[in-house]
Amino acid sequence: MKVIDLTHTIAEDMPVYPGEEGPKLQPLKSYEPDGLKVTLITMCSHTGTHIDSPAHLFPYRTSLDQFPVAHFIGKALVIDCSDLNEGERITFERIKRCKEKADRAEFILFRVGWDKYWGTEKYFENYPCIDDTVIDYLIQSQKKGVGFDTTSIDPVSDESLTNHRKLLSNTDILIIENLTNLKQAGDDLFLFCIFPLKHVQADASPVRAIALLD
Repeated sequence: MKVIDLTHTIAEDMPVYPGEEGPKLQPLKSYEPDGLKVTLITMCSHTGTHIDSPAHLFPYRTSLDQFPVAHFIGKALVIDCSDLNEGERITFERIKRCKEKADRAEFILFRVGWDKYWGTEKYFENYPCIDDTVIDYLIQSQKKGVGFDTTSIDPVSDESLTNHRKLLSNTDILIIENLTNLKQAGDDLFLFCIFPLKHVQADASPVRAIALLD
């Protein structure tokens, strides 16, 4: 079995969504003089590779700690959209090209190749986003989640978070953002794991996202 890490490393100088604070890794104890290392980690729930839950936008909707743990693991398919130009939309046509596999997948992960811009200003600019036809498919097919190697399912300029709201208002579909290395997962189904921290009323959580390939 091959294990692929799909997760960006958390560091104080990492990119964060515009307007949010970056993580802080504060030493509380050190090898000298304490004989051990302890770190206080302070960060936003949407730091790095993370999951958004319906409770991110809607009061009284499902938070991550309310999901059964089985919801965070399942068959996934990466759909390659890396040939799209800046600002173009990901349409249902992309899913139709591999629909038999897409229908069997519990998670759909869209690769636009934007992780190559991680650490630059361009990472937050004009990346391709899904359109309504894709959102309709995700809802109708009752997927567990949808993921992207971009900072958001919406353009940064969309302060209303239109796609988030359409997807999360009435479903328990998870949104996974800031994935990386999706190219290494290939074009076939694989086992996908995204286990969040289990804290109360979790609107979101950083995850260690991995792909398990036979």
